[in-house]
Amino acid sequence: MHGDPTFDRAVIIVAEHNEKGALGFIINKPFHRKFNELVEFKNSIAFPLWMGGPVKKEELFFLHQRPDLVANGKPVTGNVYFGGNFQQAVQYMNDKTLKGNDVKLFIGYCGWDDHELEDEIAEGTWIPVDTPLQTVFSTDTEYLWTLLYQSLKVPS
Repeated sequence: MHGDPTFDRAVIIVAEHNEKGALGFIINKPFHRKFNELVEFKNSIAFPLWMGGPVKKEELFFLHQRPDLVANGKPVTGNVYFGGNFQQAVQYMNDKTLKGNDVKLFIGYCGWDDHELEDEIAEGTWIPVDTPLQTVFSTDTEYLWTLLYQSLKVPS
């Protein structure tokens, strides 16, 4: 991971964490293509995609905050859910019931083996930060890392 530009100024939400390890998504790096530019979804709307991480970059993953519309999502924190019925999500994205502040689509994910994330936090590679949940679904992410990092600084 060290020296990997994928993680430069990356803000990551951890969506799963258990005895096997952790899985998360970079929430502040837009992907260079839109959802409808993927061959399988060429008839869909131009929905933003995000670079979730370097693992399984040929697969789509998603977070949402609409369990009332998208069934079977796994609770992450607050009103953030990981995955669920993807066909429902696509249908609601296409009819504009789900907006960019309701769902975030990721190409790939970040993964850590058992205790790897804890070790990286202990060595200072990652700094855990509590952030407002709306940050997860924000589309205005250009300065997100800077704002979160600055929030850690103690005023002199």
